[in-house]
Amino acid sequence: MSGHSHWSSIKRAKEATDQKRGKVFSKIARQISVVTREKGGDIDANASLRIVIDKAKKLNMPKENIERAIKRGTGESTEGRLEEFVFEAYGPGGIALIIEGITDNKNRALGEIKQILGKNAGKLASEGSVKWMFDQKGVILIGNGGKDDLEMKAIEAGAEDIKWEDDHLVLYTKVEDLEKTKKSLETQGVEIESASLDWIAKEEIGLEQKEKAERLFELLDEEDDVQEIYSNLA
Repeated sequence: MSGHSHWSSIKRAKEATDQKRGKVFSKIARQISVVTREKGGDIDANASLRIVIDKAKKLNMPKENIERAIKRGTGESTEGRLEEFVFEAYGPGGIALIIEGITDNKNRALGEIKQILGKNAGKLASEGSVKWMFDQKGVILIGNGGKDDLEMKAIEAGAEDIKWEDDHLVLYTKVEDLEKTKKSLETQGVEIESASLDWIAKEEIGLEQKEKAERLFELLDEEDDVQEIYSNLA
């Protein structure tokens, strides 16, 4: 199975400078608001909310920011309504992209993303023309530990597949098994760095001028409305 997105926000955020931290918090707050609106503000009953709040806490997001985001999701706040979007696109060399985001103005977000793509050898694609190249999976990231021990625990917890990426163990699960696998690992004393639903490329492709793609990823990531960027770039 191809590796998960090298542009996962939780991984980027681990190395975020203080200057970028406010933008990271803003993006996570939007996630909290959306999953709260969809499934309620009770973290015991809303597994998706629990996962996002865990992410926020690991990044030391202030408690008041989390509470404000929940209130926005439940309608207790007067801030504008947010909506999710998923755009499919092609980048330099024809690489496939899935761009996920949350915005209070979808037309504005579409225009800005389209402009970034157009200036960086990319273009928007029609719905469904890119997604078929990916599978949606639960992805759990675990810090380094005893290699054999961690792999055994991952298998026992129900991981579909595992791989080592740098000094981290990456676990893949079915979408519906993400929370169950995460809980099983935590019960075994494994510290989870992140857990998320990601789009995983079925096959990865190489690109000679990889820096062009990386520049496009960086520009998209700087957009406040963009949450995640997935590609089939090797």
